[in-house]
Amino acid sequence: MLSKEDFQNAMARFTAAVTIVTTTDDGEPVGMVATSVCSLSAEPPSLIACINKNTSAHDPILRNRIFAVNLLADSQAHLVRHFMGKKGTERFEAGAWDSMVTGAPVVNGAVAVFDCELTNACDGFSHTILIGRIIDMRIASDKDQGECLLWHRREFAKVASYAQS
Repeated sequence: MLSKEDFQNAMARFTAAVTIVTTTDDGEPVGMVATSVCSLSAEPPSLIACINKNTSAHDPILRNRIFAVNLLADSQAHLVRHFMGKKGTERFEAGAWDSMVTGAPVVNGAVAVFDCELTNACDGFSHTILIGRIIDMRIASDKDQGECLLWHRREFAKVASYAQS
């Protein structure tokens, strides 16, 4: 029989980009770290984010129908550590934050930011699968941008470049 631990160990071998998914709740910022984010469609520009139903950001995203996905740079691992060690608005005391069209908090210096309108939410057992239409986007310039922060085998990793042979 497939065990939860075996499944989690196998999934830890997937390398994923580290993001912070944010929204607001009664005017206050809320957010969570997420690695289950991917593109959905270029027309209209949209993405999928899978978030745990027990996170503090879950219900506000469903209520407000807006969220931002902040793709972190490899120099921003400290933000993830800070987020994981804090709760509520204390999470936003580290880093420089801004907002775009939806008003959801966005991280200054992120590799890319996707400001989204929630178009659909689907049950995914312990998670909710969010489908967001991207209504605004910010991409760091090549000279300002580091590589994106990765998560692999339960630790941070960096992008490695391989020469073509």
